[in-house]
Amino acid sequence: LKEENASLRSKINKLQIFSETQADKMRKLERKLEENKIKEQKEAQDLEAMVQHVEQNLQLMTKRAVKAENSATKLKKENALLQIQLKNYKAENEALRSGQAASLAVVKRNADVALQNLLTVITNSRSSIKQLVSGAESLQLVADLLKSIDRISEMSEDGQ
Repeated sequence: LKEENASLRSKINKLQIFSETQADKMRKLERKLEENKIKEQKEAQDLEAMVQHVEQNLQLMTKRAVKAENSATKLKKENALLQIQLKNYKAENEALRSGQAASLAVVKRNADVALQNLLTVITNSRSSIKQLVSGAESLQLVADLLKSIDRISEMSEDGQ
């Protein structure tokens, strides 16, 4: 009976040690789980902040692109008007050459002014078109960024 009692005590001690080891492992796993939860929450917050930042940038770039497009349209209209005006001045210049030499200097000045206006409009149009192209490239970059974010979120959902 003493031997059996000692054997049982030995088994109880072994089971207590095993139980304590398992409890330590369980506490470590619980700590790790809590750390992972905190890490995932932080990553989710960071991702959300990044998405909001990208959305703000997208809105800003969209506004810029619309503004550049409107400006380009306005400059194209102005350019067309100036080209018509230039044609009229050229026609007037031709008429003056054929019969009214005294007014030639006035016509020439008008043509020069129209030409200068036309060159200014063309220069401004080019600048606006460059801005529009730059805005479009920025929008493409943001679209690619958003695609990347979707892939990241899909990958993190698969990992859960």
